[in-house]
Parts: sequence; C-alpha cells; structure tokens
Amino acid sequence: MFADIYRNKNIFVTGHTGFKGSWLCAWLISMGAQVTGYSLGVPTRPANFDALGLDQKMHNIEGDVRDGEKLAQALKQAQPDFVFHLAAQALVRDSYADPVTTFQTNMMGVLNILEAGRHCESIKAMVIITSDKCYRNDEWVWGYRETDRLGGSDPYSASKGCAEIIAHSYFDSFYKQGAACATVRAGNVIGGGDWANDRIVPDCARAWASGKPALIRSPGATRPWQHVLEPLSGYLWLGAILHDNDYGCGFSPRGQAYNFGPPADVNNPVSELVASLARFWPGFTSVSDPDGCGAKKECTLLKLCCDKALAHLDWKATLNFEETVRYTAEWYARYYATGATPDMWDFTQGQIAAYANAAQNRGLKWTN
Repeated sequence: MFADIYRNKNIFVTGHTGFKGSWLCAWLISMGAQVTGYSLGVPTRPANFDALGLDQKMHNIEGDVRDGEKLAQALKQAQPDFVFHLAAQALVRDSYADPVTTFQTNMMGVLNILEAGRHCESIKAMVIITSDKCYRNDEWVWGYRETDRLGGSDPYSASKGCAEIIAHSYFDSFYKQGAACATVRAGNVIGGGDWANDRIVPDCARAWASGKPALIRSPGATRPWQHVLEPLSGYLWLGAILHDNDYGCGFSPRGQAYNFGPPADVNNPVSELVASLARFWPGFTSVSDPDGCGAKKECTLLKLCCDKALAHLDWKATLNFEETVRYTAEWYARYYATGATPDMWDFTQGQIAAYANAAQNRGLKWTN
C-alpha cells in the first residue's frame, strides 16, 4: 500500500490518542513505520488507543500542542520523515462551553506545528488535518469545494477556518522549499473505537451496551457518513505523493487543500444511520431528543465535493453506506463482547486489511 513508502520511516502524529489518530497509528504500525505520538492524553474512557494497546506499540509523548517549545523539542528528538497533525478540540458543542480553549488549540496547534516543522530538516511531508466545518455553511445542497469561503458561526467551525488560513499563509511564506505540506478536510467520520460525547455512533453504542434507548437530537439532519479508514487512506496517499514529489497527475499538491469524503449520492439522515446500526443490536431502539441541542446551532446539511482529490490524487472512497455501517457496528459488537484485549488489535488489523483488499479490488491507485 502507498508504494510501501511508510515502511521503516519515522512518523510524528499529533492527537494520536484520539479516534482518528489512533486508527492512523494502527495503520502506520501495520505497515512497518516507527511512530511517535504527541497528545494531551487519552481523551475518553473507554478509548480506541487503550483498546488497541497502542501505548506498547509506539512512542507516546504527553504534551499540549499549545506549548510550542515542548512540541518543537519533541519534533526535533523524533526527527520524523512525515508529520500528520490531528490534535484538536474536535467537538462543536464543547466549543460553545469553552470557546477560548477551542480557538487556542485549533489555531495555535497548527501554528506551532508549522513553526516547529520549518526548523526540522528531517521532515519531507506534512499533512495538516482540519475539518469539513472549516467552510462557511450556507446549507447548500451541493458539496463545498476547496475554493469556497471559509468560516463558521460556531467557535469550532470558525477555529478550523482560521487554522486553514494560518496553514496556507505558512505554506506561501515558508514552505515553498523543504518539506511539502498540504491541508485536508473531512467530516462525519464513523467507525469502531469512538467514544466522544455528542456524536451519534458513540451515543448509540454507549446506550445500547447499557441496555438503554439512544437519544437522538436531530433525526432529520443529513450527513455524508464515511468510515474512518476512508479519509485516512486519502491522508496517507497524499503524504506519500508529497514525500516522493511524484506528481504524475501533472499538478503538484504542495500547498494545496483537499476534501476527502464519500460519493455525492451518500447523504443519509441520522435516523437511517441509527436504524442501520440497530440491526446489529436487536431489540434496542432510539428516541428523539429535540431539546438536546438547546440554543447551540449545528448544521443540518453539509457535504463536500471531492472532485479535486479524484483529479489530482486519483483517490475516491471505497465503501458504500451499508459497508460503512457494518464495519462500524461489528467493531463495537466485538469490543463489548471481548473488551480491550489483544483480540481488538487483531480485529482492527483485520478490518484494515479487508478495507485495503476492497480498495484493491475496486482498482484504487493507492493500493499498489
């Protein structure tokens, strides 16, 4: 996979204890990479990081991305070939409760990793992960393109728009030579091992594992749901292309932004996702919680246009909606049946292998 570029490479991942970060580390380790992670600590209990035993499989550094000096020192010691920056305050509703921390983490985190990175000569490629919510959401029925206006009416979305502006100012000012960098945007990611608050799949898993109905805030809201491995495959493929300066597409991705998401026809309501998940938990249901959002605004319609990733990187999503739900539900079912044992590492690696095989069977370029 990915032209075997990650084997024996040093990789630095911020936010490695989070949901997406832990899946990324698991995939990198399976490819023979030496991974160093930098994060505030394990954000939830349970957590995918613990379930997979990642503390025994990689170098784990506890630190705050707002601490520029400590982050720079950790980067210097790791001497990475690649950097994947995922560390963030990633919840919309939490951003209302603590907007200052949200802005500081999401803006200064990007600033600090880019400032430290430009003084670390070992780095060949940097992938800065932001969010689909970096776009100013006008509730369009078509997907947002990378050139659309950035912004956000909630603190989380606004902080991600700011992070994009910071990143691209650094690309233009300091990264035209040396390490090749790009930003990536994805959202509505589901998969096993997510236990964050106020996310629909973790809310269902927690409730149903306890024998309770799940409370659903916005059953009619639609989202382009995708499995966590989908955007990660895009991040990894983009990193590989940046590292090798392999611009066979005729266009350099250096300094660019890319959306990663499912096809345009994947845009299912929350109620359908919950009903599909419930098939794996027979007898359990959900109930509407219309007051759950209170006065906190959350978008009801948001999707991305991923044509640029297809045109420049020859990347597109692998799984359909049913496969995405099945991968997700089977992971939770296995976890609640066995607990955080070595079995979960093997099961997760099995899902990664199955996903890669499906991508290969569908002729996706990154599988070569």
